[in-house]
Amino acid sequence: MLFTSYGFIIFIALLFIFYYMIPERHQWKLLLGASYLFYYFANPKFILYISLTTISTYFVGCEIGDLYNVQSRHLARHKDKLTREEKKDYKSSIKSRQWKWLLFCMILNFGILAVVKYTNFAISNINYIYRSFGSERQFSFWNLILPMGISFYTFQTMGYIIDVYRGKHPPERNIFKLALFVSFFPQLVQGPISRFDDLSQTLFVEHPYSGNNVNSGLQRIIWGYFKKLVIADRMLVAVNAIIRNPDIYQGAFVFIGMLFYAYQLYADFTGGIDITIGIAQVLGIKVRENFERPYFSKSITEYWRRWHISMGTWFRDYVFYPISVSRPMLNLSKYSRQRFGNAVGRRIPVYVATIIVWFTTGVWHGAGWNFIVWGLMNGIVIIISLEFEPFYKWFHNKFDVKHTFLFRLFQVVRTVLLMSCLRLFDCYRDVPMTFRMFSTMFTRFNAGELFSGTLMDLDLKMADYIVLLVGLVILVTVSLIQRDGSVRHKIAERPTVMRYTVNSLAYYVLIIAILVFGAYGVGYDPSQFIYNQF
Repeated sequence: MLFTSYGFIIFIALLFIFYYMIPERHQWKLLLGASYLFYYFANPKFILYISLTTISTYFVGCEIGDLYNVQSRHLARHKDKLTREEKKDYKSSIKSRQWKWLLFCMILNFGILAVVKYTNFAISNINYIYRSFGSERQFSFWNLILPMGISFYTFQTMGYIIDVYRGKHPPERNIFKLALFVSFFPQLVQGPISRFDDLSQTLFVEHPYSGNNVNSGLQRIIWGYFKKLVIADRMLVAVNAIIRNPDIYQGAFVFIGMLFYAYQLYADFTGGIDITIGIAQVLGIKVRENFERPYFSKSITEYWRRWHISMGTWFRDYVFYPISVSRPMLNLSKYSRQRFGNAVGRRIPVYVATIIVWFTTGVWHGAGWNFIVWGLMNGIVIIISLEFEPFYKWFHNKFDVKHTFLFRLFQVVRTVLLMSCLRLFDCYRDVPMTFRMFSTMFTRFNAGELFSGTLMDLDLKMADYIVLLVGLVILVTVSLIQRDGSVRHKIAERPTVMRYTVNSLAYYVLIIAILVFGAYGVGYDPSQFIYNQF
């Protein structure tokens, strides 16, 4: 059931009505039933996977929590009898048992993710190796089901169990509440990847009807549909025309295609997140923001702090930091300092952890070499940027341009172009093809082709380009306004008459724009959100 389907709109409309009709103490139970019903509509077999993740994580979490309780009781009973070393040894033994439970849970759940998502990718590479050596032996591909959103709910659940292991919060003892945290349907499609201690504050509590929440949430939902249907799905037509015809569209069209894709991806992904956050807000549930005007970033590092924030912070907290301070990494750093000096030894943990994180990020995005290369290229660019920091510092000390508008604009444009170039791996999905098409931007760039009427061959008419241009202006304007806070919050602070007038006008304009300019029609099959595949 896609977010853009009529069935989904009816589904959430009925949910909103019943949610505020039933006793408030049963609201979270209704959400659990609705989440599993949503998953059932996607494919009944998916429920087996998400249930296994929920049940295994629940019991492991309880075991880890029980061991904390055993430790506390033991130390309290023997606090005057145990020496400091004995207490330390006892805590270490408990931690070792907890680690074994954690490792079991992570191997099981990441193993499920790896099998269903990467088995055929591994088989294809093994077959390629056999063919390269002249062998006729080939393995058959497995007919596996890839559950919707498995990467999102697996990472979210493993983040929960790691936090329980770290003692950040106690385990959830109600398996049905944990099941709701894992399966909360608005974020199953494309995130964000929520943390338990954050989402649980509003997910399980009672929510009386709030006109402000409903109004603000509906505005966010409609804004998301505007981005998706009016902008992203319309731009998708041109992007597909360029990408699927690499022999025809090269040079300048590769450049235009990568900019179009950057525009489409932003509208598609943020539109889906807007719908997710809007649905949650109507229900009185707070889901954290996942974007913070990423296309205004001045560096790739800043960009990744603003784009898909929940994913970035997940990899930072559960991969980067643990690797950076792990014993093998500290030993490697010590060895490097002795052999190559402090400067190199200081960099080793950071750079190795960075490469591992971005390799994992690429693998998370998809089972393909294009995603792996994309991830590694991001890591390499970040490392190069870190190495150039002394030069940046020298440049800004010599030339006082850091705070000028033109230099900031240069930084923003540079970052957008750099990220767009890297996304060519996502566009063409073939590493050699991506490099070939990238090279044509320098060897066969003919700007005159863009003004010869060829743009009209991309299945878009002049009216479509006008709609897309207006949409771009609206997105940029809203982003600029939101530098000082949410537009909706600013409207809510206005006097009553002005507030209702502006809200009514916003509803009217956005709904009419979706109905009139939305990319759908007779026989229209709404395109799934790009991040559905993860």
